[in-house]
Amino acid sequence: MSTSADPLAALAGLPGVAESVDSVRKAVDRVYGHRVMRRRSTEVSAEAALRGARGSAALSGADWALEEVRRRTDFGAEAEARTVGAALRLTAEAGQLLSIWRQSPLRVLARLHLVAAGSAVAGDVVGRPRLAGEPVDEPLVELPLPTADEVAGRLDGLSRLVIAGGSAPALVTAAVVHGELLALRPFGSYNGVVARTAERIVLINSGLDPKAICPAEVGHAELGRAAYLAALDGYVSGTPEGMAAWITHCGRAVELGVRESTAVCEALQRGAA
Repeated sequence: MSTSADPLAALAGLPGVAESVDSVRKAVDRVYGHRVMRRRSTEVSAEAALRGARGSAALSGADWALEEVRRRTDFGAEAEARTVGAALRLTAEAGQLLSIWRQSPLRVLARLHLVAAGSAVAGDVVGRPRLAGEPVDEPLVELPLPTADEVAGRLDGLSRLVIAGGSAPALVTAAVVHGELLALRPFGSYNGVVARTAERIVLINSGLDPKAICPAEVGHAELGRAAYLAALDGYVSGTPEGMAAWITHCGRAVELGVRESTAVCEALQRGAA
């Protein structure tokens, strides 16, 4: 990342990023202006949360049909069910952590991992960054694993950036938080769903998506694992081109989330949802 006084703001100047930021802003404004949002925004938010959780779980290897996610009540059995349950719990928990994020993002991340792991992970490895020698269960991301010391240092740096704020667009900040957590895999498990929930928190908290109706997770899943991992490779490279590719990929995911919620609005308007 840039070494300027406001490195996140500097990323907004990369080729294609400003256009992505503008496109996302216009898409979000359109869905917020939908007539259904004036009286049924709570229903749209609830549906977006469900679909976002389904999308996040799909990227972590539990690609269930939406109606299966809606129908199921037991998420404690096999691995896929636990992943879906973790994504659902995190989506519900995100709204409770918004006021804490800007003061203590590391506390929020610890809480997210605790909620994701639930009773599936035993011992004192839950809710804290991994220590030297501790394994990581993250089958989707196969990048070299940073050391525990590097994780601690980069998490501290990320926390400082979030707390400092700055003038960076919400999309840029959300993409960097998401990408950094995926690259670091700071916890022993559930890093993917935690990273995507952190992205959601930034998008909500920034004011871009205050009602949580633009589930980027839906878009990430729709774009597919291969594109997701290719874009992440760009982020990890640290090159301007790679960073821009990751940020614009995240922007496209938000736009696809907007499209999903627009369809929900249309269905509610027709009385079909």
